[in-house]
Amino acid sequence: MRMFVEEDEVRGLELELARVLLVDDDPASRLTLQTVLEAGGYRVDSAASAAEAVGKLDEQEYELVLSDLQMESPEAGLKVIAHARMMDYKPATAIVTTSQSSIPAKERRVLIKPVDIPGLLGKVAQLIGERASRKIHRELRHSGS
Repeated sequence: MRMFVEEDEVRGLELELARVLLVDDDPASRLTLQTVLEAGGYRVDSAASAAEAVGKLDEQEYELVLSDLQMESPEAGLKVIAHARMMDYKPATAIVTTSQSSIPAKERRVLIKPVDIPGLLGKVAQLIGERASRKIHRELRHSGS
């Protein structure tokens, strides 16, 4: 059994950062959140509309989808989240909004803008961790059958 890893082996490994899809039609909010998430160590793709987000969800796997609630229509964000939840790879999902009162009672995963940066990054890490746990449980169930 090898106990040590050669330096050349370490250099050849690329750190796989969690990929987040950020959906917001407001350029300032989108850029700010993207900068915060990238500084927190996440790979971030962004979309300015529900249609653009759906296209990205179909092309790339994401660990987390964060969507503004109201964009081109009052419920555009809910449509993005619904599409994300139908994906085979099952990303974690959350709505990002300026007002908690605009969120339907059934929607539990909400981040409120403006947010405190440590709180935002903590919630993002929690959502991605929960998703990873669900994925492992699914894989264990499937391998046991």
